Amino acid sequence: MHTTKISGHHIDVTPAIKDHINERLAKLSKLTDQITSVNVTLLKDNKCQKAEASLQLPGKELFAASTSEHRLFHAIDSMIDKLIRQIGKHKTKQSNTTHKAVLSN
Repeated sequence: MHTTKISGHHIDVTPAIKDHINERLAKLSKLTDQITSVNVTLLKDNKCQKAEASLQLPGKELFAASTSEHRLFHAIDSMIDKLIRQIGKHKTKQSNTTHKAVLSN
């Protein structure tokens, strides 16, 4: 289980937003059980809304950010999709180094 911290800058984090983020983060938990913590920051400027997240894995920190002019939920979904791709890439790198170590022995 990992800890999740959700904060907002110039934006109120409503229960609906928290539920949406936690629902989307559940997809990340299905990909790997090594997540130790997730920090999500939501920002609102004059014209755009931005979602940023940093995800802690053992020995690695992943970061993703996304903006949307219209909806915060679109920015959150895009940010989670970026994290999913990064986790997949990280897992591929880990498995490749593990296979190389086994093959060289």
